Amino acid sequence: MNRKLLLILILLFLSFAKAQNTVGTTFINENVFDAYTLFTSNTKSFLINNCGEVINEWNSTYLPGNAVYLLPNGNLLRAGRLDDGSSNITFGGQGGIIELFDWDSNLLWSYTYSSNQFRQHHDIFPMPNGNVLILAATVMSETEAIAEGRDPNLLTQPNLYSEQIIEVEPVGTNQGNIVWEWNAKDHLIQDFDNTKTNFGNVALTPEKIDINFLNGLNGVANWLHFNSIQYNENLDQVVMSSRHLSEVYVIDHSTTTAEAATSSGGVYGKGGDLLYRWGNPQAYKQGTELDRTLFGQHYPHFIADGLNNAGKLMIFNNGDGRNPVYSEAIIVTPPTTATGVYQYTPNTAFGPLSVDYSYSDQSTDPSEFYSAIVSSAQQLPNGNILICEGRQGDIFEIDNNDSIVWKYRNPVNNTNGNVDTQGDIPNTSGILFRAIKYALDFPAFAGRELTPGTPIELNPDLSACENLSVTDVEFVNVNIYPNPASNYININSNETIDKIELYSILGQKVLEARQNSTIDISAFKSGMYFVKIYSGDRSISKKIIKN
Repeated sequence: MNRKLLLILILLFLSFAKAQNTVGTTFINENVFDAYTLFTSNTKSFLINNCGEVINEWNSTYLPGNAVYLLPNGNLLRAGRLDDGSSNITFGGQGGIIELFDWDSNLLWSYTYSSNQFRQHHDIFPMPNGNVLILAATVMSETEAIAEGRDPNLLTQPNLYSEQIIEVEPVGTNQGNIVWEWNAKDHLIQDFDNTKTNFGNVALTPEKIDINFLNGLNGVANWLHFNSIQYNENLDQVVMSSRHLSEVYVIDHSTTTAEAATSSGGVYGKGGDLLYRWGNPQAYKQGTELDRTLFGQHYPHFIADGLNNAGKLMIFNNGDGRNPVYSEAIIVTPPTTATGVYQYTPNTAFGPLSVDYSYSDQSTDPSEFYSAIVSSAQQLPNGNILICEGRQGDIFEIDNNDSIVWKYRNPVNNTNGNVDTQGDIPNTSGILFRAIKYALDFPAFAGRELTPGTPIELNPDLSACENLSVTDVEFVNVNIYPNPASNYININSNETIDKIELYSILGQKVLEARQNSTIDISAFKSGMYFVKIYSGDRSISKKIIKN
């Protein structure tokens, strides 16, 4: 039987039996990374723990547009979708406004970047200096496109979109200064019209984008469709993703705006030209479809220092257009000759030829793990990988053996904001652009009240978390107080207590006591723990929160 049909039948049964969670946290074991997960759905952004309980939420008046980030000071940076008619630039991922909220969801700053000539879409990025990188589509008229060497036969709409990145310094509550800019239209090449200034040999000029390469698409205005920008502070480089061309690009951010429009200047001496590209070498005539690796990818980024695979690129490869279709999370090592300098042999394709790591569904039908759009993958500090299968609204975490250790299903309908009830068949519109985990020692959490609230879903069932790792026969009549607690917890029972163990959510035993009714937890980090209490051959596990 087809696995998707089987899943539907199972969910139908569960909707009556109420025997298993269908939304929120649907699976968890002791190998999950203890952290808080951030995502945006409809007009709200949520920070949840591994049990799906809400740690904090922020409210906007806008649907996602699409990215969201938690900042080290506890503020939230979010892109929203303007539907006020201020722009006729419309395609998936459209935004137009950037908002900054404090921890308590008070709006601190908003910045509109939307008109009939430009519009923010998909991604933004909070810079270390407090500025914000903004990804935007800009309009090139048909005349301008032809002047850049576009074959008129490949123009199916009256204009063409370029992709722009601006760096904005926030001013006041709703203003900003543009302090840096890069635009794809300044880095185009073509071999169609030798009367144009950018005429050249595409195969020998991989640092520029061929304006006539459509990757099998039909020449729509949105021919590039960038869907991600990420910044690496150590390299002072920006990583970009072109969904429609199925390529990842790296550019130099150290340039001035003037240099970024040329092929010289900056730390790496190449102005705003591409320093590196990867995923689809036929885009610069150095391969065929058989040499293609990426298919509509999202969220390429350099893995941060201190993590497994630091310095490598992690990419969610959606697999859209691949036969058969399936998604994968991949890790790639860009070949370098020096820090931030990418190895390249002229008249060849950029390396590597193969990926270092790939996770895809291990079932007999790889397409069971498939998200044609959106989605993300993140390397976690404990070696696990968090994956957001965005089209389905599923977030899951895998360990070093590629075994799933946590599953979460978004219960919020992204279109209308309706919330699912636990046990019911989940909605099919819980689409998520991206999901990111923040470790418990992330600076935003220092000194804050982090007592978990209720889960997002209606009629929640937390038994999966409360019974984590408990397989022994349980006993009843146990009272633990206070909970949450800062220094001590008291454990009372009308039955004899032989032993008490305290575990972190990662399954590590951090304390063992004999016949004590008061446990000192003052030295432990804030977060969720599990107390396992033994009486003879019976035991019970209870969740506590350390403030």
